[in-house]
Amino acid sequence: MSTKHSLDEIINTMLSTVGDSKEQIFDISERSRREYESLQQELEDIREKVATIIDKSENMDMQARFARNRLAEVSRHFHNYSDEEVKKAYEHANELQVELAVLQQEEKQLRERRDNVERRLLQLEGTIERAEALVSQVSVVYNFLAGDLKQVGEMMEEAREKQQFGLKIIEAQEKERKRVAREIHDGPAQMIANVMLRSELVERVHNEKGMDKALEEIQDLRTMIRDSLAEVRRIIYDLRPMALDDLGLIPTLNKYLKNVEEQTNMVIRFTHMGKDLRLPANLEVGLFRLVQEAVQNAYKHADPTEVQVKIEMKRSHVSIVIKDDGKGFDTTETKEDSFGLMGMRERINALEGELTIDSAPQKGTVVMIQVAIDEPAE
Repeated sequence: MSTKHSLDEIINTMLSTVGDSKEQIFDISERSRREYESLQQELEDIREKVATIIDKSENMDMQARFARNRLAEVSRHFHNYSDEEVKKAYEHANELQVELAVLQQEEKQLRERRDNVERRLLQLEGTIERAEALVSQVSVVYNFLAGDLKQVGEMMEEAREKQQFGLKIIEAQEKERKRVAREIHDGPAQMIANVMLRSELVERVHNEKGMDKALEEIQDLRTMIRDSLAEVRRIIYDLRPMALDDLGLIPTLNKYLKNVEEQTNMVIRFTHMGKDLRLPANLEVGLFRLVQEAVQNAYKHADPTEVQVKIEMKRSHVSIVIKDDGKGFDTTETKEDSFGLMGMRERINALEGELTIDSAPQKGTVVMIQVAIDEPAE
């Protein structure tokens, strides 16, 4: 599993955990809020009941005092009252006293409940405030995980890709050095060695077979030297086309594409629009390599019959389109052999330009390049 996939899995797990925690905290906050609203209503009811009982208690206390006074009056002058009247006065005073005690007990219970509800409301207020603060903090954490850490993962993946790209560059450089060394060894070096041997034979041929044969040997030597020079120039051209420095981008591209067309079975149509401006050296080299890489990628991977290269050069920017009718590829899939495309992206980034690749299986490929020109030179 790649580093990016591992990090994405960890971040997704963290996001899921944080998201669940956020929902749980939100549920706690909502339950606390509902309980708070319910207790507020209950507190209002209790306060109303307390007020009602206080009124009843005061009224009952007044009646009880009257009843006790009545009972005291009857007790002092009980001989003026019948037994029935004395009994009624006693029972009435006792009933009122009992009712007053009941009301006082109920008032006490309501006051205790009111105090408990008020304390609970204070606790719930604190819980709701803390829950809301936690939801806000968890949201910040969630956004950080979903945003910043995702960017960190992308940056790590980009760094890993750049590291791999750097290693591939080193590997490609080594392969290129080996290729150049092999071409020099098998081509110019062998030819120069043959020239040295043939040059040693010229004098012997002159002495043994005469001047005419010696001249024939010299003519063969000239042909060998001419072929060696052509091979050396070809190798130099592959390393860096010197025509870029002398002629500029358009003539060099025209010559390169004709050579590719002669060496392959592809038909290459080159179109130039706009002025033939001389560009800064690094820009001309970069654009040439981009076209070279796109054409080579088409030849190596797309098996096209025709490639179209169009370049439009203006004072503000250069636009290049490389289109082939090859087998194309799915741009959404990561291809193992994508070194060429990676190299093109790295080069276009260095030129601060734009690179767009549009392709689909069996639909060909279109590569679009656009680079701004800061100070074009005539």
